Amino acid sequence: MRSPHRNLTVQVLFAIALGIVLGLLAPGVAKQMRPVGDTFINLVKMVIAPVIFLTITLGIANMRDLRKVGRVGGKALLYFEVVSTAALAIGLIIVNVTKPGAALDVSALAKGDISRYTAAGQQMSFVEILTHIVPPSAVDAFAKGDVLQIVFFAAMFGAALASIGERGRALVPVLESLSHVIFRIVELVMKVAPIGAFGAMAYTIGTFGLQALLPLGRLMLDVYLTMAIFIFVVLNLILRAWGFSLWDYLKWIREEIVLVLGTSSSEAALPLMLEKMERYGCAKSVVGLVIPAGYSFNLDGTSIYLSMATVFVAQAFHVQLSLAQQLSVLGVLMLTSKGAAGVTGSGFIVLASTLSAMRVVPVEGVAILLGVDRFMSEARAITNLIGNGAATLVIARSENAYVAPSTTTASRE
Repeated sequence: MRSPHRNLTVQVLFAIALGIVLGLLAPGVAKQMRPVGDTFINLVKMVIAPVIFLTITLGIANMRDLRKVGRVGGKALLYFEVVSTAALAIGLIIVNVTKPGAALDVSALAKGDISRYTAAGQQMSFVEILTHIVPPSAVDAFAKGDVLQIVFFAAMFGAALASIGERGRALVPVLESLSHVIFRIVELVMKVAPIGAFGAMAYTIGTFGLQALLPLGRLMLDVYLTMAIFIFVVLNLILRAWGFSLWDYLKWIREEIVLVLGTSSSEAALPLMLEKMERYGCAKSVVGLVIPAGYSFNLDGTSIYLSMATVFVAQAFHVQLSLAQQLSVLGVLMLTSKGAAGVTGSGFIVLASTLSAMRVVPVEGVAILLGVDRFMSEARAITNLIGNGAATLVIARSENAYVAPSTTTASRE
């Protein structure tokens, strides 16, 4: 058992508290902390591309049976679509019941510049999202850190490696050795996670202040409540149906949850989640396919937020959406939300594209969310993280590729 001061969870929580205090007492100084948080996120992004590539490639290569690869991938995509659609529907139902935007005075809210988001949103289309999956070059995908393109290339590379049989086996030990080096870099990066969490939280509080929460506090409360319902009811029922305890699973990934809370980025915990889910008993081959793919196709928290934000803006501008129009929102978000991963301002881009596609709710309404989006991003990222881990457990169990961790290993966690 590690002493509390050496525990990453304790360190990050302490850093978050310090960031909040600095943001409240010295907002001018806190605003200068942005580079600290951004640098940590960049450190994590630096290793994400090689981690995803090596994990997926080795997972597929070690399966050898390409039919199993297709089966696991098919199950994962089916699970992603069903659960993320359920998340969208839950968001729509709750926002219609609670109506957080109905009594909002839009004229009293400060609005930010959303031109870069609306411009990007107007350019998005389902065809472009599909064609974007295939990178113009493998080097370009790695250079930009595009998760979806890296997943595609790694899957092809792993399949090709497995298909050439013994000639490809000689390369596997080399890739495994390289994987150990990359994960050692991840361990070094995580040592400065508390510093990154402090910088990110200090900048957020110092820039927006707690007063930014008050006018839109009702929406924040509803979003957080909806995500809690999704986790503790929907995901809990799914995990129980497959023989897992949600509480045990959450305790296992508590360090990753706190890290995401501090950085507002689920990407920050991606390398750790790959390793953690393996230690929890999921086969490496399943983890290597499901977790990275989930970062593009299984964004449960983002789905909930987008559906609620769309109707919230409509309510704020007193636009009455019919049942048919709200179902069209569900249909559009089922497609556009799949392209939200790994894009700066992706929530606004997807939301703007949805409003543009509907042509009923003013796209400019996205501006009223700018001040509080950062505060809600933690909930989105944490829900995405928990949802991807849950998907991995379900797929692993369905493939008979799960072995419960020993009591000794669990106690160390």
